[in-house]
Amino acid sequence: MRNDMQARAKELDAADELAAKRAEFVLDDTVYLDGNSLGALPVHVQDRVADVIGRQWGSLRIRSWDESGWWTAPERIGDRIAPLIGAAPGQVVVADSTSVNIFKALVAAVRMIQDGPGDGAGAAVRDEIVVDATTFPTDGYIAGSAARLTGCRIVPADPADVPGLLGPRTAAVLLNHADYRAGRLHDLPGLTAAVHAAGALVVWDLCHTAGALPVGLDEHGVDLAVGCTYKFLNGGPGSPAFLYVRRELQERFDSPLPGWNSHAEPFGMRPGYEPAADIVRGRVGTPDILSLLALDAALDVWEGVSMTAVRAKSLALTDFFLECVEAYVPAGRVESITPAAHAERSSQVALRCPGAEGVMKRLIEQGVVGDFRPPDVLRFGFTPLYLTFADAERAARVLARTLAGTPDGESAPA
Repeated sequence: MRNDMQARAKELDAADELAAKRAEFVLDDTVYLDGNSLGALPVHVQDRVADVIGRQWGSLRIRSWDESGWWTAPERIGDRIAPLIGAAPGQVVVADSTSVNIFKALVAAVRMIQDGPGDGAGAAVRDEIVVDATTFPTDGYIAGSAARLTGCRIVPADPADVPGLLGPRTAAVLLNHADYRAGRLHDLPGLTAAVHAAGALVVWDLCHTAGALPVGLDEHGVDLAVGCTYKFLNGGPGSPAFLYVRRELQERFDSPLPGWNSHAEPFGMRPGYEPAADIVRGRVGTPDILSLLALDAALDVWEGVSMTAVRAKSLALTDFFLECVEAYVPAGRVESITPAAHAERSSQVALRCPGAEGVMKRLIEQGVVGDFRPPDVLRFGFTPLYLTFADAERAARVLARTLAGTPDGESAPA
C-alpha cells in the first residue's frame, strides 16, 4: 500500500501546474502543514526588506514617504490583494491588525444601518448583531465591545442557523468564511444574500480563506470583509491585515477610529475630522512600513497564479491526504471533522485524535509540522503554492507510525 500511495504522489506532483512555485519559498526537509497559521517565507523577501532598511530608511530616510511610495502603500498593496479575494481596485486597504479592522468594520456596519433611511415609521430599532458562535475568540470579544459601543446586543448563532435568526432588529452579521478548528467552509454567497434580504449588512472574516480559495467579494455583493496576511498570503509574522469596503458603501463608512491618516487632508492638522472620500478612510494612523513592505514583496509569488488552480490543488491535496490517512492509520484511531464535500471544505484537514496534543508534539519532532487545537484536534493546513503530494503522503505515513508508537523510518504501513 505504501508503494502505491508514494507512486501516486509522484504522478500527481509531476502533473502539478503550480509545482514551480515551491522554489520561490524558503523550505527544508520539514513537511510544513502550518501555513494556515504562518505562511512560509518567500525567497526574495529578505533582499527586499534589506533594501527597505538599508536604502529607503537608511539613506533616503523621510524622503521615502514620497520617493519610495510609503505613503500610498496601504492602498497600493490593497489593490494587489484585491484580485486574490475577488475585488476590483480601490476597495481594499492594508492597515492595522485583523482585530482592529473587525472593530472598524462591525461598528461602521451598525452605524450605516442605524443612521440609514430605516424601514419606515413604526419599524423596530435595529439593535442586534448576529455573531458566528463558532468564531475565533477574538472576533467574539471585538463584537461584544462593538455591541456595547453601539447599544446593540449580541445574538450568537451557528452559521447554518443564521438565516432563521435574522429579522427587523438585525443590524449587522459577523461571520467566518471558514471554521478555524474544523476547516468547514461556510456558504458566503447564500448567507450574504440572506443578510441583505433582512435589510442588514454582513462582515466576513477571511483569515482562513484569503489566498487559499476564490472568495468573490464583488460577485456576491459582500459589504465588508477583513483578513490577515500572514497565513496563506505569506506576509510574515504580524504582517498587517486588510479591510475591504464595498465601493458603494465607502461614502457612508463611519469608522469608530478616525485618525489623521484617514483624514481628507491629513497634513492640514485641523481640529475637526473630515474623512477621506474613498477606501483611505479605512486607515487610522501611521502605517507599519517594515511589515507592510515585507508583505508587498511576499505578494510577488502570486504573479501569474490563478485562484482556480490554487483551489483545485487545495482540494486534490486534502483529498489525497485523507485517502492516505485512511490507508495508513488503523480504523478508529482518528476521525476527520473536516467536511468531505468540496463545497464545504476550506484548505485544511482537522482530525480528532485522543491525546492530540502529545501526538502533535511527536509529529513535529519527526519533521511533520501541524498544530493542535483543544481539546483533541490535530490541524493540518495545506498551502497549495509550496506543498507537494509527496508531503501529504509522508505526513499521513508519519502520523500512522506515531500512533503506532514507532518512529519514522521503521515498519511502514502495509
